[in-house]
Amino acid sequence: MTRIFIHAILFALAGLPLAKLSTVVAAKQPNIVIVVADDLGWADVGFHSDRIPTPHLDRIAREGVELDHFYVFPMCSPTRAGLMSGRYPIRFGMARAVIPPWRNFGLDPSEVTLPEALAKVGYKQRGVFGKWHLGHNNTKWHPDNQGFTHFHGHYNGAIDYFDLTREGERDWHVNETASGEQGYSTDLIAGAASRFIAKHAKGAAPYLCYVPFNAPHSPFQAPEKYLKKFAHLAEGTVKGKNANKRQKVAGMVSCMDDGIGQILRAIDDSGEGDDTLVWFFSDNGGVSAIADNNLPLRGNKLDVWEGGVRVAAAIRWPSGGIRGGKKVSVPLSCIDVLPTLAKLTAGESSASLGNKPFDGRDVLDVLQAKRRQLDRELYFYHGQAGEDKEKIAIRTAEWKLLINGPNIASGEWKTAKHDRFLFRIDRDPSETTDLLSRHPEVAARLAKKLVSHRKLQPQDGVGVYNAGRKKFKAPKNWVVK
Repeated sequence: MTRIFIHAILFALAGLPLAKLSTVVAAKQPNIVIVVADDLGWADVGFHSDRIPTPHLDRIAREGVELDHFYVFPMCSPTRAGLMSGRYPIRFGMARAVIPPWRNFGLDPSEVTLPEALAKVGYKQRGVFGKWHLGHNNTKWHPDNQGFTHFHGHYNGAIDYFDLTREGERDWHVNETASGEQGYSTDLIAGAASRFIAKHAKGAAPYLCYVPFNAPHSPFQAPEKYLKKFAHLAEGTVKGKNANKRQKVAGMVSCMDDGIGQILRAIDDSGEGDDTLVWFFSDNGGVSAIADNNLPLRGNKLDVWEGGVRVAAAIRWPSGGIRGGKKVSVPLSCIDVLPTLAKLTAGESSASLGNKPFDGRDVLDVLQAKRRQLDRELYFYHGQAGEDKEKIAIRTAEWKLLINGPNIASGEWKTAKHDRFLFRIDRDPSETTDLLSRHPEVAARLAKKLVSHRKLQPQDGVGVYNAGRKKFKAPKNWVVK
């Protein structure tokens, strides 16, 4: 009751109408825990396959709702930017590529982020634990300046799991200070997040705990006990040169699942399990180096095929009506997270925060099984290799059009350099039957929308991946001023 009373005061002081205030009081704001895996394959969770046991992830799906058609973007930074903003990252130049160590770029501070939005409605403690990957070369892009009150983890992607380095320098921090903490990164992330939950549970205000694991992203490194657990994957069960990679990734996923179990225990021990919303998903599909990890979906990370952008996901919030082991088949997206959380925490539906219109939707009624369809399109774009090798796609409730080749912003998408595919994605989720020649009118209609979406890319967006790499030298301990 203390928490509800404080929120009532906050909203009254903000001048909200009593009708909206009563909605907030009735709903009771939940604690929010968002867990994001890195390069997790569709078949790398127990609720999709028996390849890797993931009992703790399975628990979220079993006690909550499995999101069977949850979409992200083809690589790390864009998905994180979409999660933080509720908007397509192409709008602010973050869709083309990830932010590599040598890039002087980051999430535009003018974007209203998820923690900034929650701060306005009473979430006083907002922690992030793990991989940031939204800008590192200027403190204005750091999590502590983007709405979070606590950061424990690394700025860049692809750090060494044991020595916590990238480009020869340790990338491990507590807030803006380099940390000498030692250990396997997955364990450190889970431990820090669990301690944060234990510390701030049952407080006067709810908390946000964002846990972007770096697992199972490369480099493929797992603790010895997990390698032993999956020794059979290195003994001929998986054939070919990637057998040991499969073993290592299985160990990395299992370790991450144990870390998620530790986080769930911290929630259970707090006594606030029913009032804590836990949302899990991967930032993109699994990598092509690990055979079959996205089956039965086609493609991998860095593709706009389903295997690159449709990911394992689940959500649990017992007191909010998100429970019971159901499966939601409505196409949802990472850009829906902020609009949904804005609605359930502020008690009012909003299409924007300030002058920034959401591209995502409030999907709370879908998660609660009160609505079974959404009338909209979803877009996916990747240009990390340069404008002559771009990948772009649109998905509607029925159709999906993919175009691979040169930049289509000029309106050209039918040249000999473009590969084009059209699928009835609602009937053919594995993208096996190309219907382009049978339905050219559908392709033309969807291509027009794709051209408009591609035109959103600003001139000063993040550059292609390797530009500037050769001359780069990392700052000492990745500390910048």
